[in-house]
Amino acid sequence: MERHSFTPPDGGYGWVVVTSAFFIMGLTAAVHKNFGLFFLEIQSHYSVSTSTNSWITSTTIAVFHLGAPLASALSMRLSQRTVIMVGGLLAASGMIIASLGLSLPWMYVSVGLGVSFSWIPANSMVSHYFKRWRPIAYSIASSGECVFAMGFSPFFQWLIDSYSWQGSLLIIGGLQLNLCVCGALMKPLQPAQTSIQDKLLLNSKDESRTLKKGTFQWDLIQRPELLLYIVFAVLAVAGFFIPPLFLVPYVNSLGMEQYWAASVLSVLALADLLGRLACGWLANLRLVRNLQLLTMLVTALGVVLFLLPIAQSYWTILVFSSFYGFLFGCVVAIHVTSIVDIVGLDGFDSALGLFMLFRSSGGFVGPPAAGWLVDWTHDFGAAFYLSGVCLVLSGFFVVLVDRLVEKKKLKLPDSCTTETTDHPILKADSSYV
Repeated sequence: MERHSFTPPDGGYGWVVVTSAFFIMGLTAAVHKNFGLFFLEIQSHYSVSTSTNSWITSTTIAVFHLGAPLASALSMRLSQRTVIMVGGLLAASGMIIASLGLSLPWMYVSVGLGVSFSWIPANSMVSHYFKRWRPIAYSIASSGECVFAMGFSPFFQWLIDSYSWQGSLLIIGGLQLNLCVCGALMKPLQPAQTSIQDKLLLNSKDESRTLKKGTFQWDLIQRPELLLYIVFAVLAVAGFFIPPLFLVPYVNSLGMEQYWAASVLSVLALADLLGRLACGWLANLRLVRNLQLLTMLVTALGVVLFLLPIAQSYWTILVFSSFYGFLFGCVVAIHVTSIVDIVGLDGFDSALGLFMLFRSSGGFVGPPAAGWLVDWTHDFGAAFYLSGVCLVLSGFFVVLVDRLVEKKKLKLPDSCTTETTDHPILKADSSYV
């Protein structure tokens, strides 16, 4: 039987893939990060409560996560290039239809699936094209979200003032058609056939894994370390999406003008960018394990959110928002690539789909729960307290995952360490040496 493997080139055309992923992150995640600018406009247009309006973001986030396994499976069956181009068409059509006032629910579904079909394959391509430089490559790619977010904050506000929120969505939908161009640049890696000697070394377990190549590995969910990491993700994502959604309304509630609020988002995005690049560089130094670093960062992020509501002036809000943005960027830079430490590169695509699928419950519940607290307490600070609690609790589960992964490494027989097998723990460890 012929075995196909993909050797990460760690450069070359990989940097084109990183550049393409950079723009994909900007045209998907950065749009949603600045969707808080539309919050009050949509709420006023439909005359709904804060908690009801929060479902706009939470439903889109949930669809994005629920579509992750489908995006992973289609990428494995077809190609990342094809799936990204389909995602671009879906994301753009959702925005365009919503701008015509025809169907906001369609925007939730279409945009959510479009982002999922673009974001998931882009992450997969970067991870497969790089091994030694994977942390920094992913940091550069994900920083597209920050760079675009900095420009989108004032740009979106100008669009709203000039063309209304509906006209703004129409223009944004047109911009997202460029996702199809980005997808076309995602050149699939060509498989390399193994030598006859390598074929003789394959045991029955290796052969069964080869037969499964291109098939979504649902059985990964049975691994306790991945299951605990998903619990971390549920809590973390519940906290992730609350601050960007409520930061602008919080600043407005203090009597500041809309453009001042938009400038806070720009500064937050700049700090986010610096955090991603700094953490990608730090992770590449391998001073501590990725999961250990993640624990420290997510806990610090929760503490900052506990303190943010004490800020009552523009400059103090700017300081806390900068700390939040920097730490958030650090967490984002390593929380996806840490999946390789848990299941290995062979299981990364399937594990990422499962990871995104189950963590959707956090994104679906977090923003509405925060909105309900704001309605009940009449204080936007309650949303940030809830976010801080979720993030601090999530750090506890990362500690458990790290202990399980290290315990499995210690239990491996000495004979296994002399072979370059497909064992997930060995592969995860060897990719960072």
